[in-house]
Amino acid sequence: MSASAESTVRVAIIGAGPSGFYAADALLKSDRDVSVDLYDKLPTPYGLVRYGVAPDHQKIKSVIRLYERTCKDPRLRFLGNVTFGRDLTVEDIKAHYHAIIYTVGSPADRNLGIPGETLPGSMSATEFVAWYNGHPDYTDLEPDLSAQSVAVIGMGNVAVDVTRILAKSVDELRTTDIADHALEALAESQVKDIYMIGRRGPAQGKFTTKELRELGELENADIIVHPFELAVDEASLTSIEGDAIAMKNLEVLRLFAAKEPEGKARRVHLRFLFSPVEIHGNGHVNAIKLERNRLEQTESGYISAVGCDVYEELIVQLVFRSVGYRGEPLPGVPFDERRNTIPHHEGRVLERPGGDPVPGSYVAGWIKRGPTGVIGTNKADAMETVKSLLADTLPEVPTERSNPQAILDLLAFKGVRYCTLEGWQALDKIELEAGAAQGRPRVKVTALEEMLEHTGVDR
Repeated sequence: MSASAESTVRVAIIGAGPSGFYAADALLKSDRDVSVDLYDKLPTPYGLVRYGVAPDHQKIKSVIRLYERTCKDPRLRFLGNVTFGRDLTVEDIKAHYHAIIYTVGSPADRNLGIPGETLPGSMSATEFVAWYNGHPDYTDLEPDLSAQSVAVIGMGNVAVDVTRILAKSVDELRTTDIADHALEALAESQVKDIYMIGRRGPAQGKFTTKELRELGELENADIIVHPFELAVDEASLTSIEGDAIAMKNLEVLRLFAAKEPEGKARRVHLRFLFSPVEIHGNGHVNAIKLERNRLEQTESGYISAVGCDVYEELIVQLVFRSVGYRGEPLPGVPFDERRNTIPHHEGRVLERPGGDPVPGSYVAGWIKRGPTGVIGTNKADAMETVKSLLADTLPEVPTERSNPQAILDLLAFKGVRYCTLEGWQALDKIELEAGAAQGRPRVKVTALEEMLEHTGVDR
């Protein structure tokens, strides 16, 4: 059966985060007869909204309500605890669906590429965020919170989140949906100083003003900014003309620099124009070597950080790198090694960068465009992809395989313990009820086997 305008278009979406839901919503709101299966490797949907958004940012997580509306459409199925490439292959998907949309995000973190980066006590912010948000793959991370001084390398919102969680008192975190194991560990935290370090200047910070301002409103920590590090060169000022966020950030940073410390239990230090060049330690991190930078504008207009050959050693016992995410290749799917994305044109997957389209294959979200933008940015991105999909003549699928039951039979034959939407809703109810009993948004179940037990996968 071909996916003509008169037939049901069967679509598999790989990845049930924001991009996956926006793609599903666009398909379901189209004028075509569609049937959508939304897959995820975890038993839970929502991706980074559940496992990436900070626990003290519940307002951002309210976008889940929109995804819940999408889930109410009977043409959509959620199939969790299914790992693409292991439980289901590209060949399996193509045999049962007219089209596939990859929305797997950019799950890996970028390395600093400096000596000592692999020492115990040096880890990615990605791991730490997943740990305190209750991702089942990171429950055993055990960050060393006996550290008194911590370096967070990066000047984006994730770096701000990590800094804020480390700086807050445990009493402030008790009212959030932070994972219980993280709450217990943070209650014993010995952290006194958190240094957030950026290689470029204050005009190049990637944080939003709201996130930045929160650092100056911490009940448990003073904010410390050196006024001389806030000097902005002419090229930087020119580059942010008309950028309301960057200009507001500078204003907030200057207010921080003018504040006198109040003697709070912890201190948050924002350091600009420094690059880490080496992490020191004898079996564990005990210091990080930083090089002072100056800014130079390239011919293309980009403002680059250039080392000045002036160094500073910062005594720290824990280092978190937060210098960006990158996509990872999927089994059997084209991948652009230079951009760390799936090559595409208007959402159509290409055989290689600049090559021909792969029939019936599409991509949306960070794995399509790279790790840029906020949650809402994924909506227009997904809509572009769906527009391309609906405009194409899709591959044929035999009638017996395009039957929605056929893929479930295949999963059962392979012994895959897949989770349905009803199973997730049962787990969701348990978490919400446990949270209500403690005056919290939810209490997350973090052990995979316990999650599967609550979702009833062994029915």
